[in-house]
Amino acid sequence: MATAALYGLVSGSTLFIGALIGIYLNIPTRLLGAILAFSSGVMISSLTFDLMENAFLSGGFTSVSIGFLIGTLLFVLGDYLIDRADAYFRRDSEPAPGPLRQTGTLRRDSGSTVLLGFILDGIPESLAIGIGLAAEESIGLSMMIAVLLSNLPEGISGAIDMKNSGRSNFYILSIWGVTIFAAILAAAVGYGLLGGASPHVIAINLSIAAGAILAMLSNKELPEAFAISGRFTAIVTALGFFITFYIIHLAD
Repeated sequence: MATAALYGLVSGSTLFIGALIGIYLNIPTRLLGAILAFSSGVMISSLTFDLMENAFLSGGFTSVSIGFLIGTLLFVLGDYLIDRADAYFRRDSEPAPGPLRQTGTLRRDSGSTVLLGFILDGIPESLAIGIGLAAEESIGLSMMIAVLLSNLPEGISGAIDMKNSGRSNFYILSIWGVTIFAAILAAAVGYGLLGGASPHVIAINLSIAAGAILAMLSNKELPEAFAISGRFTAIVTALGFFITFYIIHLAD
């Protein structure tokens, strides 16, 4: 469990690093789009060849189907609820200008909606690290690397959004500090709950994480990347996918 918590800390640390970059550096918007696209390719490759493949080998097609469907539906429902909460918190103000948009038409530039957004997007990723580590050490490691890369643009864009809305640097860094703690806890819980579970339980949980992450990438990361970088998004996403594919199979 200590290893899972460490993996959660390492992967979550790029949220804080991204926040520092967003606060103190002027990041070109197209570079942010490229980072989003690359990290999306990394995540797609990881969930395909690590989460789904190992879930299938562990529990078979039925377990994978059940888990994948649950994960997808959970994200879609959670995304809808987050958008409703976002509209509630921003009902008296107009969206602030900034480089990235979250799901829906309103920006999440308040601390409350950033935390809610991380619960929806980041918790499944961190759980996947712990779940993957419980299933096989190499799965946990590759998921940690994938989440680490995807958290960097999330930290940058979240910090820029909150800064544009007038939040102090201390407030922004405190919010991301809380999310890092949540990532550590989620990774440890994912490992602790499944450290000795049956193959079918592990398969269902691996595929739940895969379904939730794929739905998140489809609804949020890739549309944002395309809105910023256009057709260049496809090249960078494919590059992230192939590099991760190569690393995964090189480790085998």
